[in-house]
Amino acid sequence: MGILKEFREFALRGNVIDLAVGVVIGGAFGKIVTSLVDDIIMPPIGFLTGGVDFSQLRYVIREANEAQGIAEVAVTYGNFVNVVIQFLIIAFCIFLVIKGLNSLKKKEEIKEDNALPVPTKEETLLTEIRDILKNK
Repeated sequence: MGILKEFREFALRGNVIDLAVGVVIGGAFGKIVTSLVDDIIMPPIGFLTGGVDFSQLRYVIREANEAQGIAEVAVTYGNFVNVVIQFLIIAFCIFLVIKGLNSLKKKEEIKEDNALPVPTKEETLLTEIRDILKNK
């Protein structure tokens, strides 16, 4: 029973739950980025390049021959191009989010730095005594 209790405590920690939520949201975000690249970004790029559909680009090593039952052997580098573009978009989005969070943290640190600590009564009294002794 000790192992089950330990596992339950581990699984119900805040960090594990936060990680699970992050994975689920990351999966959904991946689908959004895939749609963004495939449906919005790639068609204009394909238009600018003369109607080239990157996902269909490939280098054929051996042609298919249906009569002999030979399948085509090809390197589909176009799909790789799509995945690289998706990665760059995701990396840029993550960069913007992290940059925004860092700027918020800097603003909080500046506010904390600007707030000078109020001296206690003892410190005020000691300062006054020091000033009086300095003037004598």
